[in-house]
Amino acid sequence: PLTSIIGSTSAVLDNPDLSTEDRRTLLQDVKQEAQWLIRVVENLLSITRIGAGEDAQVTKTPEAAEEVIEGAVGKFRRQYPQIDVRVELPEEFFLVPMDPLLIQQVMTNLLENAAVHGVTTTRVVVSLEKQGKWARFTVCDNGRGIPEGRLHNLFDGTQSAQKGDSTRSMGIGLSVCKTVVAAHCGKIKGENIKGGGARFTVDLPLEEDEHEDQG
Repeated sequence: PLTSIIGSTSAVLDNPDLSTEDRRTLLQDVKQEAQWLIRVVENLLSITRIGAGEDAQVTKTPEAAEEVIEGAVGKFRRQYPQIDVRVELPEEFFLVPMDPLLIQQVMTNLLENAAVHGVTTTRVVVSLEKQGKWARFTVCDNGRGIPEGRLHNLFDGTQSAQKGDSTRSMGIGLSVCKTVVAAHCGKIKGENIKGGGARFTVDLPLEEDEHEDQG
C-alpha cells in the first residue's frame, strides 16, 4: 500500500492541471490504502501483544464487555456510516476476564468483515449474552453470506483476495481473531444465516479454568 500511496500523492503534487475528479479519485485511493494499512498494523500489534506459538497467552482482568463492544462499534460507525448497527446488551451486568484491547480488536475485525466481505450488508447486529459459564459475543449481518467453499478454512489465514484489493485483509483479520480468542481459552465460529447473511460468535470463559471445556 505504501507504493500506491506514494504514487497517488506524487501524481497529485506533480500534476497541478489534474481535474477535480481525477484528483479526488487519487486521494480516495490514498485514503483506502491508508485505512487498509492501519488495519494490518493494528492486527500485527495484536499478535505482538499476545506473543508467538501455540501456548501464547494473555493477561486477563475482569472487564465490562459492554464497553469493549461500544468501543468497536463506535469506531465502525465512523468508518462505515452507511451501515446501520444495532447493539443488544443483556439487562444483567457481568464482567468478563479478558484483555480488553485484544477483544476490541476481534470485534473490530468481525464488524469490518461484515461490511467488506458481506458486500451487500446494510445492517449489523452486535449482541452480548451470558450462556452458563461463557460470555457470548455475536456479530450478525444481512449481507451475501460466506461462500460455502470457504466455511471450512475461515480462520486459517488463507482467505486472501479473490476479486480485487478490497478483500485482501479477510485472511489476516479472521486469523488474528482466532489467535486472540484461542489465547483467551475461548471459541470462535462463523456460519451462514438461513435466509441470508452471516453470523460470527465468540465465546469467552467467565472463569479461568474453563479452557478444559472447549468444544
